[in-house]
Amino acid sequence: MKIVEDYHDSQVVLLEIKSAKYIGDYAIRIFFNDGINRLVDFKPFLESSLHPAIRKYLDEVKFNQFKIIDGNLNWNDYDLIFPIDELYEGKI
Repeated sequence: MKIVEDYHDSQVVLLEIKSAKYIGDYAIRIFFNDGINRLVDFKPFLESSLHPAIRKYLDEVKFNQFKIIDGNLNWNDYDLIFPIDELYEGKI
């Protein structure tokens, strides 16, 4: 009897945001590490929220102060953050 092991070294590539550019009117162009980019409109989400911690980002100056941390968009030390798969799909 011969034992054959079929082993594939498949590395899982985690989806990350490499860069992002504020376009205006609460829209951000997001560039992912796989070469895809999406224009995400955050305005409907922000306007429909009743929570003051989210609505404060209707201040465009605050909204534009996002950073990329650990491959994701982040506002004010995780005060506001979105699932990366939803950003990748271009909708929140």
